[in-house]
Amino acid sequence: MQFEDLDIWKRSARLSADLYKELKYLKDYGFKDQITRSGLSIRSNISEGCERVSAKECINFLNYAKGSCGELRTQVMIGMEIDYINRDIGKGWLEETKAISAMVGGLIRAKRNYLNNKGSK
Repeated sequence: MQFEDLDIWKRSARLSADLYKELKYLKDYGFKDQITRSGLSIRSNISEGCERVSAKECINFLNYAKGSCGELRTQVMIGMEIDYINRDIGKGWLEETKAISAMVGGLIRAKRNYLNNKGSK
């Protein structure tokens, strides 16, 4: 299966695009750059991990993606607090980052189980 077929990648791609669209006119370029980069990092690390040859390497990049979900969640909270991000939109993004993070965690567990089962044969 290719990473483009994964629901987790599709959802993270949609979230990243939504960040860019919603924050297009934000004048705080430092904040905008940081939050859009963390959103882009989620989907980029998922795709990079899936393209790696070994399951161990894949897990490493999936861990980066999971970390980026936490980073993005923090930035969304700050953006809502300082009124850069509409509260309703921000709440949706927070829920989406939690869901994506859980999906990444599930994929990491599946890859680890594969490694553990492969090693016990």
